[in-house]
Amino acid sequence: MMSDETKPGEAAELDAAVNPEAQTEATLSVEELIVRIEAEKADMNGQILRLLADLDNTRKRADRQVSEARVYAIERFAADLLSVSDNLSRALDALPDGERENLTDAGKNLLGGIEMTAKELNTALSRHGVVPVAADPGAPFDPNVHQAVAQIPSEHPSGTIAQLFQPGWRIGERTLRAAMVAVSLGPAN
Repeated sequence: MMSDETKPGEAAELDAAVNPEAQTEATLSVEELIVRIEAEKADMNGQILRLLADLDNTRKRADRQVSEARVYAIERFAADLLSVSDNLSRALDALPDGERENLTDAGKNLLGGIEMTAKELNTALSRHGVVPVAADPGAPFDPNVHQAVAQIPSEHPSGTIAQLFQPGWRIGERTLRAAMVAVSLGPAN
């Protein structure tokens, strides 16, 4: 505190004795203070920019997680429905094409109902982003979406799909179930 008897020069000396930084600042020139303030300002601007970048990254990550949650929310349910689709396909494949004309009216109605149910199930799955994996014979084998269960000689080039045993499915970019295929060894000699 400055008493009535303390002179301004004495106040600076007293302040410098109590606080050593005050003496340093008191002896700094105006230019040096401006340089120091500018450096602190630049440092704070850098901190603000880093915080804004972190905030933007956090927002983008949250948006991506919400988007993925929408796409993949039905993943377990869709995986459970794949066995239903498989069974409907097996039921349709069990009746050879040549015998379809010899069915009674009731048999034709039953066959039509199974075909419509299978088609509707596949449409519903597609509507929710669950689509079949391409596994046509002669197509290249992709270990990300195909599961090789055998290697057999075939008319297709080596390393391509020779036969499809069970269709595969994907949801969005994820493989829900890999297609079970036989991989070609190439033509038999």
